[in-house]
Amino acid sequence: MREAAFVKKNKDKWQQFEKLLTSAERNDPDKVSNLYIQITDDLAYARTFYPQSQTTSYLNHLAMKVHQSIYKNKKVKSNRFLTFWMYELPLLFWESRKQFLYSFLIFMAAVLIGALSSAYDENFPRLILGDYYVNMTIENIGKNDPMAVYKSQGQLDMFLGITINNVRVSFLVFVFGIFFSFGSGYLLFTNGIMLGSFQYFFYKYGLLFESVLSIWIHGTIEISSIIIAGGSGMVLGNSLLFPGTYPRIYALKKGAKRGVKIIVGLVPLFIIAGFLEGFVTRLTESPTIVKLGIISISAAFVIFYFVFYPRQLAKKVINFDNV
Repeated sequence: MREAAFVKKNKDKWQQFEKLLTSAERNDPDKVSNLYIQITDDLAYARTFYPQSQTTSYLNHLAMKVHQSIYKNKKVKSNRFLTFWMYELPLLFWESRKQFLYSFLIFMAAVLIGALSSAYDENFPRLILGDYYVNMTIENIGKNDPMAVYKSQGQLDMFLGITINNVRVSFLVFVFGIFFSFGSGYLLFTNGIMLGSFQYFFYKYGLLFESVLSIWIHGTIEISSIIIAGGSGMVLGNSLLFPGTYPRIYALKKGAKRGVKIIVGLVPLFIIAGFLEGFVTRLTESPTIVKLGIISISAAFVIFYFVFYPRQLAKKVINFDNV
């Protein structure tokens, strides 16, 4: 069907819908729900056959108005907190899975580059980690306590400082996504370079396994959360780059809202990671089985909550675009 014929066929219906939204009948849930279904059907057709047309933009705008009419007065349920963690946030993870995948690939590529660079240039770790840290760690290795840096502060001070810093970094990674996603990608890349260089440094001294057992007690959740934060920044940036049929400012607001929800959802994880780093990682004499157990439980949680559970939940939900 030609676009002109499509508009002519449905023009009167769309105008009636607009009048309905400003009339007293808008409080009739059956009529408004029926309206929303018809508008979204027309929008889906227009997106398929006239993706760049003014008609599609108009229907997109009209669908937004209908949605607002349905949801703007919706009461917040008493179990809103539970709903956020059990349904809303996991569905956002699933909806943003491509961005999280890109974030993960960028970070892992940077880790590999950091490790290879350290292997081919012995001064590279000093360039990335700083002379003070490298010299201190070499001194600690000489004292047969390579993880002594995690005992250098009081437990509570370290917990608070690390948690605040991790939350700050995650917000920066998210906010930098406003630069068309490249800002988030850059911060992910620099953090990945640092991790790769850091791990290779211990490998060079034959302490890779020991460092993994200590560092990844908190690092499993911490690094995973930073990668997720990078994905949320790309959600923000992509809303500017690829607004689709939405007005760019609306797409930006929608992307920012989704990203902020994801970042807020990460805060408890950074608190857990800070607690582990401040109170548990310093226990370097703990049995290997205990350390592996904490790392395994953390990894299982990350895989379940960020990957498996959102996928299973999404199968049960037909439309979660407006979460």
